[in-house]
Amino acid sequence: EKIYIYGDYDVDGVTSVSVLYLYLTSIGASVGIKIPKREGEGYGVSTVAIDALAADGCKLIITVDTGITANAEVDYAKQTYGIDFVVTDHHECHGELPCASAVVNPHRPDCGYPFKELAGVGVVFKTVCACEMRRCEMAGTTVIDGVRRVCNEYADLVAVGTIADVMPLVDENRLIVSFGLSKLERGNGRAGLEALLDASTKREGDTSQRRKKVTSGMIGFGIAPRINAAGRISDALIAVKLMLASDPDEVAAYTEELCETNRARQVEENRIATEAYEMLENSTDYDNDKVIVLAHDNWQQGIIGIVSSRITEKYGLPSILVSFCGTDADEPSGFDDGKGSGRSIKGLNLVEALGACEDLLVKYGGHELAAGLTVKRGKLDEFRKRINEYADVHMTDDMFRIRLAAECELSMSEVNMDFASELLRLEPFGIGNVSPQFVMSGVAVRRITYIGGGKHTKLILQKDGVSMTAMYFGVGEGELGVSEGDDVDVLFNIDINDYKNVRSTQMILHDIRLCQAYTGKLDEEIERYEQIRGGAEYRLEEGVIPTREDFARVYTALRREFRAGVSVLDINAILKLVNTPAHERIGYVKLKYILRILNELNICVVEEDDAGLYRFNVYFNANKTNIEKSSILKKLKSQCINRQCAE
Repeated sequence: EKIYIYGDYDVDGVTSVSVLYLYLTSIGASVGIKIPKREGEGYGVSTVAIDALAADGCKLIITVDTGITANAEVDYAKQTYGIDFVVTDHHECHGELPCASAVVNPHRPDCGYPFKELAGVGVVFKTVCACEMRRCEMAGTTVIDGVRRVCNEYADLVAVGTIADVMPLVDENRLIVSFGLSKLERGNGRAGLEALLDASTKREGDTSQRRKKVTSGMIGFGIAPRINAAGRISDALIAVKLMLASDPDEVAAYTEELCETNRARQVEENRIATEAYEMLENSTDYDNDKVIVLAHDNWQQGIIGIVSSRITEKYGLPSILVSFCGTDADEPSGFDDGKGSGRSIKGLNLVEALGACEDLLVKYGGHELAAGLTVKRGKLDEFRKRINEYADVHMTDDMFRIRLAAECELSMSEVNMDFASELLRLEPFGIGNVSPQFVMSGVAVRRITYIGGGKHTKLILQKDGVSMTAMYFGVGEGELGVSEGDDVDVLFNIDINDYKNVRSTQMILHDIRLCQAYTGKLDEEIERYEQIRGGAEYRLEEGVIPTREDFARVYTALRREFRAGVSVLDINAILKLVNTPAHERIGYVKLKYILRILNELNICVVEEDDAGLYRFNVYFNANKTNIEKSSILKKLKSQCINRQCAE
């Protein structure tokens, strides 16, 4: 009988379709593939698709990574055409299960299977294992040999789908992914995956033939976006064809097509993100919302999920983006269907939140942290109001706090190749088995370079005479918050950079701040300045009375900056300019008084605005001025307990 595999258009769906197709054809089945297009068909099983499959002689539809909510469609296929369904899925079940010949899902209420966190491709993998075990029993051979055959044949595909769907890398997932990654690392993976891996990791000028260690990060940030791009803005069948291809020319052509599609996806994603940010920043309508709901008529439906992730990461709030792109009517109507994609934060189950608004939705489904939905245009405002009412009840202040945990504090000498190699043995890292993070305090920033068009930052950090390269991805120019010369504390992973057969350790930063020891002392100095300015007495040893040499150093530094076209600096920047290793440190209190006195005596204009920034204008031909004429300096000296010594 003609079998059709009906899959989803993301990486999990593509790998699920590929595994099941390869297995069924290997045992002689007649198999076709159906993956709906996002634009025009949308997510999940549809009666229109069933009509088309029936016309092609289909007698059995097996769903992968979809179908758990397709109750009406399953009934339609059986009653209209006599088509049977087998549903394999891993999404949460809500309501009655489809009346199919079999429903394979670890989340079904009566399922006693001990591990619930399989990806869609993981469920397919277990289904194929069960089929092969049954075949072994019928043939009188050892069951475990059948499982081994399935692992050896498909582990690379299962690993990629599991990582891409952000499933916890624990228990069975950890074992499956570890096996699949080692298969790719040895060069024994599927030709299409090997080609995508090379396309995403090979850097210009790197002629090394040695395969680097394949990590979950390479899959999540290299392979997965390229496969996903096909389903987002083109046709996921292109990605499936690559997974099934063995001819080198076909593999190369499909790989290049996916890479080009991914580049187009990046352009479109940035456009949508820019428009979404403008909607949020230029309107007060969203100021009190705990769930951001945005809609647009011209957003590509395949891209809005990625942008939703970016919004949630940027604002720390659940977000749902809805697109009415593709609506047939010339004029907007309240009956237009909007396709939405949402992302949540830990603590708010997005599927449960959508369930509370079920009467306003055409359909919905997904996971705790990611979900999809369809909503009528006329119901959108009420939906936004209702889901925010749900969030008001179920979201606590604690959910908005981002906590970054570290294993321990390291010295710079401990960040070495031996330790980095030890850490790699803990791979694969991911949800449930995060890469170990460490803290290092009091690190000097020697150099800052912005790369990737200003989107990322490369730093040279130094401590105890040892220098190290650090990469800060996703934090670019104007976002770092520290400058060259600062002492900082950093939160980081340890990575091995492998380029042109040269291996070196590097830090991957996840947070950076001014050194806590420095900021703590600065806070004390700020408080002391306010006390002294308010009339408090002080001792001469506190070093707050400036000398002529101190005035000259500050004036010279400001003049140098002004010549270079800089006329606005904050107090920390000025402190760095004047406190070079060759001079005794000028403290915060003393510097604040010097700036006030320079302005008072009209040596140069130095004015502090409400934001704490100093705007200055230096007179290059200023007349000599007696500093002792300053009334501010006289008052400062009068407050000194050792008053006679201050004169």
